[in-house]
Amino acid sequence: MALLKIVAWPEPVLTTPAEPVTKFDAELKKLAEDMFETMYAAPGVGLAGTQVGLAQRLFVMDCSGGKNPAERYFMANPQIIVQEGQQDGEEGCLSIPGIYSKVQRSMRVIARGHDLNGKEYEIDGTELTARALLHETDHCDGILYVNRVTPLKRELVLRKVRKLQRNGEWPS
Repeated sequence: MALLKIVAWPEPVLTTPAEPVTKFDAELKKLAEDMFETMYAAPGVGLAGTQVGLAQRLFVMDCSGGKNPAERYFMANPQIIVQEGQQDGEEGCLSIPGIYSKVQRSMRVIARGHDLNGKEYEIDGTELTARALLHETDHCDGILYVNRVTPLKRELVLRKVRKLQRNGEWPS
């Protein structure tokens, strides 16, 4: 296993819709393991292919932080098929490190996609799991959490990023 480089916003791959996964092979399984290792090391609860520079519709997710193997998911070609309720909460992103904003998301989500063998399955999640499913699926669509906040909050995030870039404190 190897740690992958997490790309930082404004890298174009982060804002471009990703391509569907069509090959479910040993290479994909290795990529998934490397992505899990990278996500745990960051640390984070989810990591999309676009965040490691790959324009592929896939993500890994573990809202237990590695404590519960039943919450460890790989999903390719995710689609959100049900959204219910509403929650507000602080959200961050490994590609926008150290900057958080309150984001409104659905309280319950059902996502459908493919596992590492190409078999279709669904995840039915609430609270943090629902938030992570929406966040990671957004990454596959080229959408960042800052696209889900008010224009004023987005401008504040952009100012913070620009200041960090000017000071040489932003990942390149």
